[in-house]
Amino acid sequence: MRTRLAIKIHSFLEKRFPERRVFLKSDTDTRFIRLRPETQLIAFGGATLLVAWTIVATAILLMDSIGAGNFREQAKRDQATYQERLNELSRERDARAEEAVAAQQRFNAALTQISAMQTELLASENRRRELETGVEVIQTTLRSTMKQREVARAELKRLHANTEGSAAVQQVAAEVPAQMDFMAAALERTAEERDRIRADAQSALDARAELELEIKLMEERNDQIFRQLEEAMTISLEPLDKMFRSAGMPTDRIIEEVRRGYSGQGGPLTPLSFSTRGEEPSADELRANELLQQMDQLNLYRIAAEQAPFASPVRAAVRFTSGYGYRRDPKTGGKRMHNGSDFAGKHGTDIHATADGVVTHAGWQSGFGKLIKIRHAFGIETYYAHNSQLRVKVGQRVSRGDHIADMGSTGRSTGTHLHYEVHVNGRPVNPMTYIKASRNVF
Repeated sequence: MRTRLAIKIHSFLEKRFPERRVFLKSDTDTRFIRLRPETQLIAFGGATLLVAWTIVATAILLMDSIGAGNFREQAKRDQATYQERLNELSRERDARAEEAVAAQQRFNAALTQISAMQTELLASENRRRELETGVEVIQTTLRSTMKQREVARAELKRLHANTEGSAAVQQVAAEVPAQMDFMAAALERTAEERDRIRADAQSALDARAELELEIKLMEERNDQIFRQLEEAMTISLEPLDKMFRSAGMPTDRIIEEVRRGYSGQGGPLTPLSFSTRGEEPSADELRANELLQQMDQLNLYRIAAEQAPFASPVRAAVRFTSGYGYRRDPKTGGKRMHNGSDFAGKHGTDIHATADGVVTHAGWQSGFGKLIKIRHAFGIETYYAHNSQLRVKVGQRVSRGDHIADMGSTGRSTGTHLHYEVHVNGRPVNPMTYIKASRNVF
């Protein structure tokens, strides 16, 4: 029996959803289908749920598409900003290097002038000492002569007193004034020479003071240039070093491997040497050599970054549908290991190489469909699977960003997408580790 509550509910539903009949007429008979209020309520609820689910799914797809577009545009802007910053740092580095060379040339010219002035000052000092010695000798001789003159005068007076008009007395009286005039002239020439040497010495001292001030100012300018270069190198090296470490790549081994591979094209920069006398390097030489080493390291980092898969294989708007790790198999429903990352997009979307390398496989492989394998440096290999069309051949050398295939759904696939894998020394690793590591660099 129906309860009172059921009767009330039925009465309420009849007011909102009155019973309806759908008539079906044939040539010989007429039938009808009764639509009870409960049936109408269930149909209305189902339709409402279907419309709501459609609205929510459409909103999610629109938000996902907008988010993917914003991320791609932001990545392009970040890459352009970083490239512009690298170019600006490179131009600034070249300008600072030219300034350092010019400053060093001025410094060497100043050192040469100081050396010449010191040599001239030393020669002037030696002449001054010699003249002082000569003056002392002349002064001693003069004093002796003056004493002899006094003695001669006394003797002359004595002779005048004893013998007036003597020839010897007249001879002595004639010789003494001539000797005095000669000594006075020699003393005057010596004094003039001494004054001139003192003036030359003072001029040399003033010139040396000016050169020392100029050298001090030059050292301050060099220190400022060195500080700017050191700061620029720090800003450039830290993001690259962090990117390699975030990807689990040992920087020391990576740099050494790149240096060995590129040694035939110049290798590291030659250290500066400002002295040719075998002396210990100065502080400026050490700083300059350190900067050259950092520049060399930055260049090697940039070469290594081109050879490691730090870029994304798809640049168009795609949806990240599956990551690295254990997941539910889309075919069998069981749990199994997924060795890569899946990016779903439109059929024919361009697939790009994520690093420089050589194509080792370009063809069909069971499960992967149309597959491309690229061997890179550092024991790294990348896989690009389920493609609709291949754009490269085995043995072809590719660069990062080259168009190598079109997205498809060949092989063991449920829809159009790219299956992307990264192998290190033959073992699969998470590809997103490399892509995320370069997110704030490229």
